[in-house]
Amino acid sequence: METTDHQAIQQVLAGDPDAYKVLMDRHFQFVFRIAYRIIGDTADAEDVAQEAFLRAYKSLSTFRHDATFSTWINRIAMNLSINLVERRTRDKVHHAVQIGDDATPTLNTMQIPDTRKSPEHSLLDTEATTIRQAAMASLTPMERTAFTLRHMEELPIAEIATALNIPANSAKQAIFRAVGKLRRSLSPMVMSR
Repeated sequence: METTDHQAIQQVLAGDPDAYKVLMDRHFQFVFRIAYRIIGDTADAEDVAQEAFLRAYKSLSTFRHDATFSTWINRIAMNLSINLVERRTRDKVHHAVQIGDDATPTLNTMQIPDTRKSPEHSLLDTEATTIRQAAMASLTPMERTAFTLRHMEELPIAEIATALNIPANSAKQAIFRAVGKLRRSLSPMVMSR
C-alpha cells in the first residue's frame, strides 16, 4: 500500500527521517521542472530543488495541511527560484562575459547534435532558441512563474494564486501581461518564417 503525503509527514514528525524520502521521490521532478523553467539553468534548478526540500524538512512541523504538500513545496521552490533570478538581475558580475575554453553562441543551452541537420538549420534553431530565451528573460520573475505554471505545467488559476500567495485576479493579470510581452517579443520571429 502506498504511503500518502500526510502519512509520510506524520512518520517524519514521529521521528522517522527516512520517511521523507517518499515525499522527495514523489515530488522532486515536478519541483525541479518548475525551478528550471523559472531559472533556465539545470545546475541551479537542481540546487534550488534540493534547497526547497531541505527547507521543507526543517520546517515540516510548521506545515499546516491547509494546502497539499506539493503546493507547499512548490511555493518554497518558486520563491527560491524567483529570489535567485532577482539576485542575478541585480548582480552585474553575473551578466559579464564569461571566459571559457570554447566560444559558444548561447550560454546555458544544450543542443544534441543531429547529423541530419544542415548548418543553416542548426543556426536557425540556435537563433530561435536565443530569441525565445530572451523573450522569457524579459518577463518579471512573477510573470515568468505565473506563465510557466499556467501554460507549461497547466495548473489552474486558483492553484497558481495559492502557490504565488497572491489573489486569483493578480495571477490572471500576471499571466496576461506575460502573454502580451511574449507575443510582442516573438512576433518578429513568427513574421519572418
